[in-house]
Amino acid sequence: MLTGRCECARVKYLVEGNIHDFSHCHCSQCRRLHGAAFASFAGVAKSDFSYLSGEGELSSYASSDSHSRVFCSHCGSNILVAMTAEPDDLYLAMGTMDGDPQCPPDYHIFVGSKAAWHRFDDRAPRYEGDFEDTPG
Repeated sequence: MLTGRCECARVKYLVEGNIHDFSHCHCSQCRRLHGAAFASFAGVAKSDFSYLSGEGELSSYASSDSHSRVFCSHCGSNILVAMTAEPDDLYLAMGTMDGDPQCPPDYHIFVGSKAAWHRFDDRAPRYEGDFEDTPG
């Protein structure tokens, strides 16, 4: 069981399952939305996810035809990304998770558009685009 929340704690969630995907996205959109060198996401089954509180505090932003980003309308914390190509999964912003969740091996995507000032200091696989591309 995993729990998480936004910064103001109005929005709280529960995951009654495991993280099946752990990625760090370096695309310019994720960098701007998270205000960081990259955004880290935990993939979970949508059926395992539920809100404990604050669902009425949520807003969403269609950042593309395929991505809907959900955030707290009060504090602005990015909660998750839902993708039309993967309707059975949600990608939770790792920064909102409580504790030390068990994660599968991580990887980096969209490193072809990473921040010029960011330097890698790990050995996780890197992909120029999406993880289905050839590792870079």
